[in-house]
Amino acid sequence: MNERPKPPIAVALHYNVNGGGAPRVVAKGGGQIAEKIIETAREHNVPLQEDAALAGALSKLDIGREIPKELYVAVAHVLAFAWTIAGKSPPPASSSRQEETTSQTSRLPALSYSRFS
Repeated sequence: MNERPKPPIAVALHYNVNGGGAPRVVAKGGGQIAEKIIETAREHNVPLQEDAALAGALSKLDIGREIPKELYVAVAHVLAFAWTIAGKSPPPASSSRQEETTSQTSRLPALSYSRFS
């Protein structure tokens, strides 16, 4: 039973509360590309969350594509994690679409999800 370890997978998302729509995939890759995504995220203090199932599902999406409804709940948990790490709280949903603001609480940096075996 010599299973080779699977290479890492990383998927980065970006979400702008005021921009409307769902979070979008902004980068993805496996192996060395995944390592570079993770390294870049760390350099820019982007929260990282390791989730094999979510990374696998997100890695099937095209870059630039919004996440599908089936992944909303899983990604919402990661967004909440990112806001907590950043020491921020998301703006209320009702005001986020009514007011156009450039405050830091209205924008969430790209997130990276990774899978390692």
